[in-house]
Amino acid sequence: MPQQKKPLTILFSAGESSGDQHAANMFLELKKHQPDLKGFGMGGAKMAQAGIDIRYDSGAIGVIGVVEVLKHYGEIRRALKLMQQLVATERPDLLVCVDYKEFNLKLARFAKQRGIKVLFYVSPQVWAWRPGRVKTYGKAIDMMAVIFPFETAYYDAEKVPVRYVGHPSVDKVHPQYSRAEDLVYFGLDENKPVVGLLPGSRANEINRMLPVMLAAAEKIKARLPDSQFILPQADSISDDLLDQYLRLSPLKITVIKNQPYDVIQCCNVVMTTSGTATLEIALLTVPMVIAYKLSTLTYWLGRWLVNTHFIGLPNIVLGKGFVKELIQHEATADNLAEEVDKILTDKAYADQMRANLILVKQQLGQGGGSKNMAQLALEMLG
Repeated sequence: MPQQKKPLTILFSAGESSGDQHAANMFLELKKHQPDLKGFGMGGAKMAQAGIDIRYDSGAIGVIGVVEVLKHYGEIRRALKLMQQLVATERPDLLVCVDYKEFNLKLARFAKQRGIKVLFYVSPQVWAWRPGRVKTYGKAIDMMAVIFPFETAYYDAEKVPVRYVGHPSVDKVHPQYSRAEDLVYFGLDENKPVVGLLPGSRANEINRMLPVMLAAAEKIKARLPDSQFILPQADSISDDLLDQYLRLSPLKITVIKNQPYDVIQCCNVVMTTSGTATLEIALLTVPMVIAYKLSTLTYWLGRWLVNTHFIGLPNIVLGKGFVKELIQHEATADNLAEEVDKILTDKAYADQMRANLILVKQQLGQGGGSKNMAQLALEMLG
């Protein structure tokens, strides 16, 4: 009798909620082509729902910031040991590392030394700091999948195999309803300006940025009394935390859950923290102002380490500062209000910003990131 062929196996390593989602989407695409494919590894609920066998739940280690990482160091080490053990004992056909840079670099090195192929998804921001990491990663991986078109040049220069697969947000950012329907549904007047407040998806961002944005909203209301305000609440933010600040504001702020893209498309302008949200706003071509505050220590460390002119992704993608960035001491209520006022009252200025946002959207291409990742993995599996 012919021997039964062993099904192909992929070990996934995702440490944060965004990585959990990316890995889940990629695995679902893979199963369409290879139904008997087996996936296992480290991740969260989304990966488990997609049919990946979770051997370590990454919920305990999905932390950001130097202090937080130090606090969870023991748990992170335990997770790494377990994943290395899985590489050594189960010898998967492919290791897919999703983001979670430092952890996954160590795991990738370990796997490569043992002859396991490594596909890394989401490049570290080598264009912002430590470009020398391209060589470091090049030695530990077989292929880097990048999500910004301009990132390929950094890997090509060092002859590290690279492929642009598309940004995950392109597939994700789709409102459920039309703008006209949303305005009615959210109780907004289409003839009056709508100002969005996006203070972030982490508690420390809310604590730093929401009071500033609320103070700016009061100034905007004083200048433009018709203004309406709306805030899409991130899943990760509790009602209690928001309420702590909103109840101190004399303004009516409409808070909407679970519909960020419908909220954003209603806005004439958005005040936002930096991060993926800026790209999502750009994909919906809504003018914005970016504001961000960090702890003093992190800010000065960043100033010393980071070598980039911009922090806002739309500005980084186009290589020019067309969206105003208000960082640290510049992130004041007065400065925010002034920029929002300019966008709402200077039509030429707002139109120029929209034209640039359309260019950002074009740069990011057609999407299909999960399909492209699945295709790449299948090629590597041979």
